[in-house]
Amino acid sequence: MDFLGHLRTINHHKMLVTKMCFRVGLYWQGICHDLSKYHPIEFIPGGIYYQGDRSPINREKELKQCSRGWLHHKGRNPHHFEYWIDYSIDPRGLVGMKMPKKYVAEMVIDRICASKNYQKEKYTDRSALDYYVNGRGMMLIHEESDYLAEYLLTILADRGEEYLIRYMRRVLLKHRNRDYHVRNGKLILD
Repeated sequence: MDFLGHLRTINHHKMLVTKMCFRVGLYWQGICHDLSKYHPIEFIPGGIYYQGDRSPINREKELKQCSRGWLHHKGRNPHHFEYWIDYSIDPRGLVGMKMPKKYVAEMVIDRICASKNYQKEKYTDRSALDYYVNGRGMMLIHEESDYLAEYLLTILADRGEEYLIRYMRRVLLKHRNRDYHVRNGKLILD
């Protein structure tokens, strides 16, 4: 149990995400990112299961098979693909709904900053992509949102953070109201 360590970790993560969101022009998202982590239903278990090198949510799930804090968090933060899971009438069942590109961008920034926060000096520009691809088997995410997230993380891995930030600001997010699609294995920005 380490409430102070948990507070330092979430404050540092939030600072990293806020700075990067500001750099790509997502000012409001940067300010509001992960504010629910300070709510007692998320913060208290975070301190109880804090380990410092990975999310306390994973430790809580290992021990209890469920995390009420995670259920609270994902339901209030649209940068998580889990926020966009809904039931479908045709086909019947749960599906990942397409995420707006500003939330895919924030999800990518969140992954980058979480990797930096937990991996510290072991972090490389490939870390977030490796984490994302490694967890894909557990994801229920819309195929176009998945494609965009991997596309952005691949830019980071291949060309570096500065290039990714310029791309997100000048290309992906330049026209906020335009959509994205994947056609014939290629990203199309309308």
